Amino acid sequence: MTEPTDRPVSLADEAELDASVSDSEVALVEFYTEGCAICGAMEPVLTNVARASDAAVGTVNPRDDPPLVERFDVRSVPLLVLFVDGEPVARRAEGFVGADELVGWVKEHA
Repeated sequence: MTEPTDRPVSLADEAELDASVSDSEVALVEFYTEGCAICGAMEPVLTNVARASDAAVGTVNPRDDPPLVERFDVRSVPLLVLFVDGEPVARRAEGFVGADELVGWVKEHA
């Protein structure tokens, strides 16, 4: 995720998440789980955000990584966390968010 792409990048675990956000000036990460309908509906939204902003966009399934769940206080999915210079600066966990709203939120906090 060093260079922003026009599609979200799948991150396997906490180490990949840390590496990708530290390599990106602005990064948006979605925490999701398999079988989550809202998470699935967010995929095209995240693609639009990747295309419409300078943010690197990634997804991570924290299900098998309890330290990741604890570190980011994942209580529901989808959880969106925005990182600037490797540090989390904003988060959203209210379910589906439209592309225009999410792009505006990224730009507002970046």
